[in-house]
Amino acid sequence: MKWFATVSAFAALQLSAPTTLLKRASVSDVASVGYATLNGGTTGGAGGTTTTVTTLDQLTAAVEGSDAKIVIVSGAITGNAVVKVGSNTSVLGAAGSSLVGVGLRVLNESNVILRNLKISKVLAEAGDHIGIQAASKVWVDHVDLSSDRDHDKDYYDGLLDITHGCTGVTVTNSKLYTHWKASLVGHSDSNGAEDVAITVTYANNWWYDLNSRTPSFRFGTGHIFNNVFDDNNDGINTRDEAQLLVENNVWTGTDKPLYSTDSGYAVAIGNDFGGAESTALEGTFTSPPYDYDLIDTASVRSSVTASAGQTLTF
Repeated sequence: MKWFATVSAFAALQLSAPTTLLKRASVSDVASVGYATLNGGTTGGAGGTTTTVTTLDQLTAAVEGSDAKIVIVSGAITGNAVVKVGSNTSVLGAAGSSLVGVGLRVLNESNVILRNLKISKVLAEAGDHIGIQAASKVWVDHVDLSSDRDHDKDYYDGLLDITHGCTGVTVTNSKLYTHWKASLVGHSDSNGAEDVAITVTYANNWWYDLNSRTPSFRFGTGHIFNNVFDDNNDGINTRDEAQLLVENNVWTGTDKPLYSTDSGYAVAIGNDFGGAESTALEGTFTSPPYDYDLIDTASVRSSVTASAGQTLTF
């Protein structure tokens, strides 16, 4: 009966979600929120060549190298692979496009935009849906990331992992759902010397039907604001000396929305914990080094659920 009640509640939530209208965007848009706006900003492939790809081989070739380039994914591309994305690149999903079993990795690169991409069911043997490692100035925007929870937790890996000292990363307007391990920040408990440099902003994202890592944040500095968290088994886990600023987010369906492990810290302001409460240790990070606009907490759900995910057209 508990399983039936959970499914019924989740179905009701989905039925109540607003109809999504596609929003026109430019292939040359640059990061406008969070850490990805610093140090010259994140422009991706703006000003470079534009290529449309429809196959895995075309995608793999198009995103290589450090020349400025815009790569548009069209239609459904399937496989069992993770594609490495070079610096100064924008990878954009056309409306209705998808990557099934195909993930993206930004490794030792800089100035990358991943936008309006729908990525699902990337097997763990290939890697994460999106993996950002030892990278700087990365903007992830309007992505739709999911798999299923029909297999064990190690059948797939992370939806969006940010590790090995990444700096200047922003994740906005995205949807992460129906998966075991959502978003890991920081490689491991023993990697503090490298991961203490991490800086990540999460804003205006919708997280639901996730088992854990919403996100799990080690060592670095994170700003998490205007997110919606629904029916997840876990909350934001601040770990290993991480310092988080958590503002104007809303939760349903979890009894530990924000908590500490191994001396992680958080400052929580203006959140709706859905009847639960934060148990995180009080942090010291109260003012990020950029300007930003907060949505009133009462309006966060309607605003975020109406626009999160693959809702753009170019």
